[in-house]
Amino acid sequence: MPLTVKGPRSRAARYFISATSGVLPILLGVVILYWQAERTLEQSTAQTAQEAVRQFDLMLDNTAIAAQALLPLAGKPCDSAAKLALREQVTRRPFVRATTLSWQKNIYCSSLFGGRYQSPVNPDDYVDGRLWLMKGNPVTPDTALLVYRLVQGDQGAFASVDGYHLTNALRLISRYAYLVLHVGPNWLGADGKVHQGALPTFAVAPQRLASERYQYSVEAGMPEGEVWRYMQARYPALFSLVVFFGILAGLLAHWLQKRSSAPTHELQRALGANEFIPYFQPVVRGDTRQWAGCEVLMRWKHPKEGLVRPDLFIPLAEDSGLIVPMTRALLRLTAAQLAPHAARFSPGFHIGVNITARHCQDMALVQDCREFLAAFPPGQVTLVLELTERELIEPTETTRRLFEALHQMGVMIAIDDFGTGHSSLGYLRNFNVDYLKIDQSFVAMIGADALSRHILDSIIELSVKLDLGIVAEGVETAQQCEYLVAQGVDFLQGYLFGRPLPCDEFIKSLGIVE
Repeated sequence: MPLTVKGPRSRAARYFISATSGVLPILLGVVILYWQAERTLEQSTAQTAQEAVRQFDLMLDNTAIAAQALLPLAGKPCDSAAKLALREQVTRRPFVRATTLSWQKNIYCSSLFGGRYQSPVNPDDYVDGRLWLMKGNPVTPDTALLVYRLVQGDQGAFASVDGYHLTNALRLISRYAYLVLHVGPNWLGADGKVHQGALPTFAVAPQRLASERYQYSVEAGMPEGEVWRYMQARYPALFSLVVFFGILAGLLAHWLQKRSSAPTHELQRALGANEFIPYFQPVVRGDTRQWAGCEVLMRWKHPKEGLVRPDLFIPLAEDSGLIVPMTRALLRLTAAQLAPHAARFSPGFHIGVNITARHCQDMALVQDCREFLAAFPPGQVTLVLELTERELIEPTETTRRLFEALHQMGVMIAIDDFGTGHSSLGYLRNFNVDYLKIDQSFVAMIGADALSRHILDSIIELSVKLDLGIVAEGVETAQQCEYLVAQGVDFLQGYLFGRPLPCDEFIKSLGIVE
């Protein structure tokens, strides 16, 4: 079916549009994948920084406990009891490499030298007087140390973390992100060396996270080009899919442009030729699984193209206003096909038909429904009009009178695809509806997506509170069926119970013998 009212374009214009239609999805797909990869790497570095801070806080917690335990010994003689206490903290506390005592800013007793050791203390070396990232000490001059200092008056106790533990944490916490431990003017990288001066800069996903308990921070990030490397490593299948859809879009655009007739003219021609026919999809009761009715779906039986999908012509029919006479013709054909078999239907057999905003602009719909119901014995069928949301239905005086007249003759109103449109709640507030139809996108995520399940449960709960019937569309698995039945859903519709069928096959499925 043509999608333009203009005449055929030149070959060059058609190829240009086709190429553009193919390239744009590819470019858009690449942009989306790049954005997704960037977001993923940002989340990865943020989690890496958080884990690094957690590990370093744990190490410093051990040093703080050791220093707190040793502080009362500061100023006392460096005798065998003091030496034993120093070595005991090194032995008992994970990550603690060495412990020392100071008196009046002079270290005089250390676990590293077997006891007595003299060295002055410069408080300015320590960030906030507590933390110092050292390049090494006389025992291991080239090995980093993170020293924790605890002072009370002239007393001082020190506990240090070996650079081996610090470097291992920087290397092992993340496979992709680079990590830097920053303490005052010094910083430690994954090479195990303590550096001074400017910190390294990261082009991709930079993160800085400071500890809330100690005076240090962690820098994390990745080098330039990491986003593309990540995409190449993780998204090859998605790249192929993007290219495939791009080619498909280009071919589709080229095919659509080859169709020369104007859409409204083609729709008018098809309407006059009675090419719009009803297909019927069963609706079953949730408690018994017995057929309670059906939804009437419009199909276009094109003489050349065969069956045309409704998403290719329904929007055009609505935009052109032809949807109203098309629906009127559909109602008449449905009545003609089903009325001869009405005696075999269970009483109150539901027949659902979609309507749009165009149908609600005057009272002609009342007469269409009256003629439809007149074709069946009284009470044998219940006509259900399903409000779609492709166009917004305004709550005017005409619509209020229309729905009131429909209800008086026994016609019920349902909101189709509830929960996906922008006006569903507005329809509940402004119109007296009888049913909610849950969109198949929520049903499809049962057992797979928690958010969609919560939305589904909320819709069901809302229908109970408002005393509305509820129909679940798109039921395809037994798991979905059991879940919906357990939630008290009244009616079910989907491929699990039957696909849309032409009248003859639908009647055979119902077990009706002509």
